[in-house]
Amino acid sequence: MTSLRSAVSRPIAADAHSALGRSAGVTAATTLTVYIVLLFAVPSNTSIAALGGLGRPAQLWGLFLLFWWLLSRLQARTPGQLRSVPQPVRYALTLFVVVALVSFAAALLRGQPGDQISPATTALLRLASWSGVLLVAMDGIRTYDDVAKLIRRLALAGTAMAALGLVQFFTGQTWLDWIVNIPGLAFEGGDAATRGSFTRSSGTAIHPLEYGTAVVAAIPLAITAAVNKGFRTTPSRYAGWWWGAVAVILFASAVSVSRSALIGLVVAIIASLPAIPVAYRWLIGVGGGIIAAAALAIIPGMFGTVMNLFVGASDDPSTQSRTAALARVPEFLSSSPLIGQGFGTFLPRYYIFDNAWVLLLIELGVLGALCLAVMIFTAMGSAYWSSRHSPFADVRAMGRALVASLLTISVLLVFFDGLSFPISAGLLFLMIGLTASVRTVAAADEDLVGAMRHVARPEPALPEASTLPAAKSAQREAVT
Repeated sequence: MTSLRSAVSRPIAADAHSALGRSAGVTAATTLTVYIVLLFAVPSNTSIAALGGLGRPAQLWGLFLLFWWLLSRLQARTPGQLRSVPQPVRYALTLFVVVALVSFAAALLRGQPGDQISPATTALLRLASWSGVLLVAMDGIRTYDDVAKLIRRLALAGTAMAALGLVQFFTGQTWLDWIVNIPGLAFEGGDAATRGSFTRSSGTAIHPLEYGTAVVAAIPLAITAAVNKGFRTTPSRYAGWWWGAVAVILFASAVSVSRSALIGLVVAIIASLPAIPVAYRWLIGVGGGIIAAAALAIIPGMFGTVMNLFVGASDDPSTQSRTAALARVPEFLSSSPLIGQGFGTFLPRYYIFDNAWVLLLIELGVLGALCLAVMIFTAMGSAYWSSRHSPFADVRAMGRALVASLLTISVLLVFFDGLSFPISAGLLFLMIGLTASVRTVAAADEDLVGAMRHVARPEPALPEASTLPAAKSAQREAVT
């Protein structure tokens, strides 16, 4: 095994070359887990009172991650040890940040009302926070075990959000008012939203649409974790509980009383099918249909309410508002079509676009919207690349699940301004970072098999994951 390790060219463990490693027992996986907890567990409308809009805990932690990543870039590395894996996402993020900075500078040079300068500055800090999360995930998560941990934890976070949403749905209360009693925190609470006779769950999110995005984006991860027994290399007695998590998320999505969440649910399930074996596809399709039918049947009035969401969509005020908004785009875009009005400067007093892509087009122009689209597509391409190059079925499944989650979020951004909401925006950039990390793992897997082919005589056929337990474990532990 020692000779095999020396023969394999692979990314070395993060703690061997940067501050993203195991300094004092802290790993990139640990810091990103803290981010997930702050993002999902702390209500989005909670902030540190003294810092105002800048005081959201998840945003502050993202800025810390950016500082941590920058510090790691300044540290010396051992020449020749670090195996570089090309990351197209890195270049796409750089272009997006450059466009945002140029747009911000141009907006200030044109002159802005006093009440628009602070939101624009805050928007850049949000972008810096998201970038820190993405970069730490891309460069700090370099082993199979760490990727598996974060995918499991994101799926569990989505399940917990869905469970809280179900409690809110059946009780008609948010159950978050107790936060106002915590000294030093500002909480903008309110009553639970309703549609018809039903409560629209929001979990810890600001709005039900943000809640729906967080829940349905977790479906591909939960399904893939259930099929792959939690992505654990050793048997676990809790593996079967993942199917319970899938059921909770599906049921919560079905009773979300949200047209966009239901659309996202369909997209997430369909996009998840390539990530799971054929034998499980019928189970997911039929099981999901039974859960949805049960939700509509056992809750009086739910079927009619859901049908009205789609049958009467053309007469719905929110649909009419989104349609009318498209006609105003040329008007707002005409003054600066390439770089837009400035990130964060287009306030609701001008117009409300319930479409993140359209609002980004107005604020960052054609170049900004194109850069975000390229970043998402390169992220999905990286995840898809991993599903084609790793010889291990669980890594391939991870890549396809991340593609499904990113596709779901991208579609749902059409229905609300997702980049203005902490959970949906933070989740998007974290997912993008994870696609880069799974690409790193897949490249290491490919190198491992290549080394085994080189060492073995005669040259063996491409091995299945089950035939390489020792070598697979050695690579995944990333022992330097």
